[in-house]
Amino acid sequence: MLALLGATTLVLVAAVRWMLPAAAGGTNLKSPQNVEVYIVDDTFILRWNRSDPSVKNVTFSADYQTLKNDTWVKLPGCQSIASTKCNFSSVKLNVYEEIKLRIRAEEDSNTSPWHYVDSFTLFEKAQIGPPKVHLEAEDKAIIINISPPGTKDHGMWALDSSSFTYSLDIWKNSSSGERRTKTVYPRDKIYKLSPETTYCLKVKARLLPRKTGVYSPVYCIKTTVENKLPPPENIQVDAKNHIYVLKWDYIYENVTFQAQWLHAYLKKIPGDNSGKWKQIPNCENVQTTQCVFPKNTFRKGIYLIRVRASDGNTTSVWSDEEKFDTQLQITLFPPVIIMKSTNDVSLRVYISAPEESESKPVNHHYPLIYEIVFWENTSNAERKIRENRTDFTFPKLKPLTVYCIKARVLIQEEKWNKSSVFSDIVCEKTKPGNTSKTWLIAGVCAALFSIPVVIYVMKLLFRCISYVFFPSSKPPSTIDEQPLRNLLLLTSEEQTERCFIIENTNTITAVKETNQTDGEHKKYNSQTSQDSGNYSNEDESSGSKFSEEFLHQETE
Repeated sequence: MLALLGATTLVLVAAVRWMLPAAAGGTNLKSPQNVEVYIVDDTFILRWNRSDPSVKNVTFSADYQTLKNDTWVKLPGCQSIASTKCNFSSVKLNVYEEIKLRIRAEEDSNTSPWHYVDSFTLFEKAQIGPPKVHLEAEDKAIIINISPPGTKDHGMWALDSSSFTYSLDIWKNSSSGERRTKTVYPRDKIYKLSPETTYCLKVKARLLPRKTGVYSPVYCIKTTVENKLPPPENIQVDAKNHIYVLKWDYIYENVTFQAQWLHAYLKKIPGDNSGKWKQIPNCENVQTTQCVFPKNTFRKGIYLIRVRASDGNTTSVWSDEEKFDTQLQITLFPPVIIMKSTNDVSLRVYISAPEESESKPVNHHYPLIYEIVFWENTSNAERKIRENRTDFTFPKLKPLTVYCIKARVLIQEEKWNKSSVFSDIVCEKTKPGNTSKTWLIAGVCAALFSIPVVIYVMKLLFRCISYVFFPSSKPPSTIDEQPLRNLLLLTSEEQTERCFIIENTNTITAVKETNQTDGEHKKYNSQTSQDSGNYSNEDESSGSKFSEEFLHQETE
């Protein structure tokens, strides 16, 4: 028994000796886990998890170090913290300078090893918080005032407060309301709303290229009763020579109008700019729906223009704010078109950019778009295309067909639309193309080969006609060489001739002799025979001898 108690005592003493060094040296207290920095606007939070939740009475402390200072400095707001997060927003640091953090757990004099956080900049870690929104209601519009995220002194966003863009979602306060999303300025107006209707909206800020904030809380407001005088509509500015003509539409007569302008860049600056609008010369208390003012009223830049109507003591709200760019207020002349036909039955079009009155190309400052109308001359069907090139082709057209074209210049930039009148109509006839050339060559070759054939046939035909209708008076010499039996034409009955037979010198008897055919016909030599109805040369010689004898006897 005593031996057992002695062994137990030794174990307890050994255990106590093992635990005391751990409490004194802090080798068993573990470092915090999952440490992260969370920054929204100008609020800096350091968060972590406990390594051993079962250990009680543990606090945490953090230090920071900058690149300019190699020493570690205690992080304000993060010393002896019992919770698992601390706020160090009070520290004055350059948000673009890299810093390092470290944190450890502490229990009396026992501490854990340091947990180090990778170096970072506050700006990289920062997220954009929700902006503050203030609303004002009109009958058909809501005026919205947006304060940029962050504190008033804009610690985190001091250099970017004017670079924020704001995205707004607005809808009617009903379950079936359709949402509209649009980009707005810090002070802007939402138009085309219904009177006496409740609208709700929320806004978030963006900082390009990659920072997008969270939405603000939802704000709701009800529009007022419809105003007796509606605002003017369709504000438009036209440039003519050295003047600007401001025009608008209005449904009532016998009212006066007032027009004002504002630098557009002021809309990007937070705050109230209602007192910065200025009167446009010659556009106050006018009774027509237009006014004229000189071009030197504005320098080069972008402006906003608004108009309102007045009838005695009743005044309408301001119209929609119309953006006005002085460099866009130019008179665009129509382009110059050249159209040429190519060998592949296509038409190539060349367009020369228009020029300003100062003979400076317009496309030096603005990208131009050309609207081209193209049609076949014998058809009313038109093709409309838009090109930003000045050299293009209409392929696969009909050969030997006349096509016409006209064009005008467009300037399109955001909401701006500016166009010239159409150019003069230019027409051009397409070429035959390779197929037509092939057929033409084939036709020419066929004609060349057919000419000898036609000449030969005509010659044969002419000879046949001449032989039948115009026979030769003298038989061809070839007939003398042919026997009588080979003659093609034989007469069945021959003409009779009167012959004289002289029996003696005193008596002359006239008889009729009929030439016999077939077997009774006298045989002639093939070399002396001419025709079936003619005498041979032999008979002619004997006959001539007979005549000479006869004549000789008569003379005697």
